[in-house]
Amino acid sequence: MDLGIQGKVALVCGASRGIAYATAEELAREGVDLVICSRDGAAIREARTRLSALGVTVIALEADLSTMAGIEHVVQRTRAAYPTGVDILVCNTGGPPTGAPLSHDWSAWSAASDLLLRSVVELTRAFVPAMQQKKWGRVIAITSLAVRRPQGSLVLSNALRAAVTGFLRTLADDVGKDGVTVNTVLPGFTATERLDDLALATSRRTGQSQEAIFAGWASESPLGRVGRPEELASVIAFLCSARSGFMTGQAVLVDGGAVKSLV
Repeated sequence: MDLGIQGKVALVCGASRGIAYATAEELAREGVDLVICSRDGAAIREARTRLSALGVTVIALEADLSTMAGIEHVVQRTRAAYPTGVDILVCNTGGPPTGAPLSHDWSAWSAASDLLLRSVVELTRAFVPAMQQKKWGRVIAITSLAVRRPQGSLVLSNALRAAVTGFLRTLADDVGKDGVTVNTVLPGFTATERLDDLALATSRRTGQSQEAIFAGWASESPLGRVGRPEELASVIAFLCSARSGFMTGQAVLVDGGAVKSLV
């Protein structure tokens, strides 16, 4: 299926691995030029090499989006390369530490806010106005099923990803008239390094084996397995596309049916 975005430019954050890398790969196959960033410099340069082989222009930036210096670096380098801005913005960062609701002091909450919320606010403030001027744009944030079903040991993620969702839902209402759509994607349990880290943390806390923890996550889906990054990427690529023009303000679960609800 031609998604109608050949020749567009996308900024994909946290794209050295996992769901965001798979998204960048999917967009590259559609002929989208890429700016990709990660705080892991070696990994993002390796990602650029692989993605460039698909025949598109790829700019790789080493940047920590939990800091204003990192955000400003990405904004400045992207604007230098593409003065009219990007057409597609995919917001994504790593997750904050695990812990019980009362276990984190305010410094941990502040750091989680910088990581999950400020990066989205600042990047949309930087790039959405140019989309409005062009009368076309796509904004997608990768969040978590925790927005719909909070997880017991992920209070920082539960709270701050909900804040991201509220901000972007409000933004969707404001910029829709300008041809800019804004959506979030809520991954369920997906085979990424982040899930490996969560399994290890859960194992240390509960004494369960990591294998048993993964089996429990898999059993929550009617499909009986965890997701694959490329399955999330295909949904995100559709939301980035010309074909998704009447879809905005949505929080799209891609969780294999793990969240049991009608809406």
